[in-house]
Amino acid sequence: MLRKLYDYTMSLASTRHAEKGLAGVSFIESSFFPIPPDVLLIPMVLAERAKWLRYAFVCTLASVAGALLGYVIGAFLYEAVGQPILAFYGKEDAFERVAEWYNRWGGWGVLFAAVTPFPYKVLTIFSGATGLSLPVFIIVSIIGRGLRFYFVAWLLFHFGPPIRGFIERNLGLLFTAFMVLLIGGFVAVRYAF
Repeated sequence: MLRKLYDYTMSLASTRHAEKGLAGVSFIESSFFPIPPDVLLIPMVLAERAKWLRYAFVCTLASVAGALLGYVIGAFLYEAVGQPILAFYGKEDAFERVAEWYNRWGGWGVLFAAVTPFPYKVLTIFSGATGLSLPVFIIVSIIGRGLRFYFVAWLLFHFGPPIRGFIERNLGLLFTAFMVLLIGGFVAVRYAF
C-alpha cells in the first residue's frame, strides 16, 4: 500500500497542478496545517530535477506568506483562532513562559523552527501574539525557510537518481523515520516550553 501511495504521489508531482499544490501546502503548513510541504517538494524535484530552484522558490515564498498569516492570527486573532490552534498542539498554557522567552530569543526561535522539523506554525502564532518585531520575523523566516527548502531541493537535484533509488528501496524505513521526526516535532512542542 505504501508503494502505491508513493507511486501515486510521484505521478501527481509531475502534473500541471503540482506547483499550485506545493504552494498551497507550503502556505497552510506555516500557519496551521500539520503536514510539511516536503511531502510534495521531494517527489516534485525527483520527478523534474531541472526545476529544483523553481520548486524551492515556490515553497519558500508560499511558506513565508503562510508564516505571515500565522503572525496575523497571533497578533489579531489570538483568542478566537490562535488559542484553539495552540491548544491542538498542547501549548495553550505556555503563553506567558514563551512571551518572556521571546523577549530575548524570538528571532533565533523562529529560525530554529523554520529549518528543523519543529512545528513552525506554533512559533509563527507565538510571534504575532507576543509582538515579535515584524521585520525580524520576516527576515528570519525567509532565511530559515529558504535554507531548508533550497538545501533539500539542491540535494535532490545533485544526487537525484541515487536518492530516488534509495527512497524506493527503503520506502518503509524512510516513512517510519519521517513519521518519527514529525511526531517528535509535535512532542517537542508539547514539552519545550
